Amino acid sequence: MHAFDILGDPVRRRLLELLAEGERPAGELVDIISAEFGISQPAVSQHLKVLRENGFTTVRADGRRRIYAVDAEPLQAVDEWLAHFRGFWTQHLDALGTEIARGKR
Repeated sequence: MHAFDILGDPVRRRLLELLAEGERPAGELVDIISAEFGISQPAVSQHLKVLRENGFTTVRADGRRRIYAVDAEPLQAVDEWLAHFRGFWTQHLDALGTEIARGKR
């Protein structure tokens, strides 16, 4: 599966956002995602499986709990690919910064 196929799903993006804040147990992720997206525990587990099998997350056992964390390597590859396109918006952001600075004078 291509990285953008994985990141194209809003549930998986939200899971990565939550995990970017730090490790979380699977049960906590299920509770949050179920509440926000109205999906079942098995559906959340499937999304976690996709992230894990494609290298976006790691999982470790802590007793009976499974603790998930972000694996940054695939995200670095996405960032490197996006670097080719940053020039399209960097100039606009620089110009915006200049206009904001002028407005503060």
